[in-house]
Amino acid sequence: MLAAVENAPPVAAADVVGQQLAQAMDASEVAFLIADFSGDLLMRLGYDETSSPNRDVAERVPLEGSAHGRALADQAVQVDRQAGGWRVLAPVTNRGEAIGVLELRLAEKPDQDRLADVALAAHALAYVVIANRRFTDLYEWGQRSFPLTLAAEIQHRLLPSAYTCEAGQFSLAGWLEPAGNIAGDTFDFSLERDTLHLSMTDAMGHAVQAAMLATVLVGTLRNARRARVDLVEQARLASATLAGHFHDAEYVTGQLVRVDLQTETAQIVNAGHPPPLRLRDGYVTSIELKPDLPFGWGEHEYRVQSLALAPGDRLVFLTDGLLERNTASLEIEALVTQGARLHPREAVQHLIKAVLKGAGGQLKDDATVMCLDWHGGPPRSRISHSGADG
Repeated sequence: MLAAVENAPPVAAADVVGQQLAQAMDASEVAFLIADFSGDLLMRLGYDETSSPNRDVAERVPLEGSAHGRALADQAVQVDRQAGGWRVLAPVTNRGEAIGVLELRLAEKPDQDRLADVALAAHALAYVVIANRRFTDLYEWGQRSFPLTLAAEIQHRLLPSAYTCEAGQFSLAGWLEPAGNIAGDTFDFSLERDTLHLSMTDAMGHAVQAAMLATVLVGTLRNARRARVDLVEQARLASATLAGHFHDAEYVTGQLVRVDLQTETAQIVNAGHPPPLRLRDGYVTSIELKPDLPFGWGEHEYRVQSLALAPGDRLVFLTDGLLERNTASLEIEALVTQGARLHPREAVQHLIKAVLKGAGGQLKDDATVMCLDWHGGPPRSRISHSGADG
């Protein structure tokens, strides 16, 4: 199967996996459904030879209350009886990133061995999608159940390619819900051998101008991070670069975080940003960080503040879009507590959906959240059964 996938065009790689799987499993139908940017839908990708000029098609499948949604949320294969046979749904996941769902239709009820084979095939499909989406817009197109503005396109490019990451010591997920007029939020992460890097930023203003401000900042932060400079210098460079390219009234708040996986300690620079929340032993508290100036307000000596992590800790980083006037009736701390048992991938969605509901579906500012679950212990391998960790 691997040779067939490698020889296929990138746009057809998932189709080749489906064809090979259909033969191996004697399936009458195989489909790949990709998770869209809204977080509420799956898009069943297909190809219609009769349509012109755009022959790729995508059918919307809701997540809430559906078997597809259960497969993705529970990270477990679902089996149900359908007219003329059985339907099998398996999560397509890589390191906790829920990419979509693999759907098969079989004439006979599958046994446990066959279900295990489907789960492994779905896991392999995740790698196929990740490898091939570098070469085509097909998967990006399939994820868009609504058109993106130019500002949204720029903002989306600033986010990490995956919104979720699992490792032996932690699970991490982020989500950004844009306002109608994009307001410049971003989040980012990167994992090294002994260090987890995190950042969350909020550029002032709206639309393309805010997106441009965020672009310069994120580019500077990534450049400094990849040059292996320390947090203080990374923050200084970010602020100086913005000051050199924008007016005094144009700035960005944010937090830069480095988690030392050996010492189980987080170092944080707080550039005028709302404090993160910590859920520990069932109680949510605000982590009081001394504020420094936002990035872009000229030369400033930023402080690094240390935070010891304990196994079971959940840290929630957020932008002020979750705290704006039209969401003020929400108790964010209570929502964090309610979602304590959810995987970070589901917890960030839980928060954002509650904020959207509280705002009547209309956000005045971007709402962005990043959730870090600290499992603790020494650096070690991640344990998973084809999908995400339990």
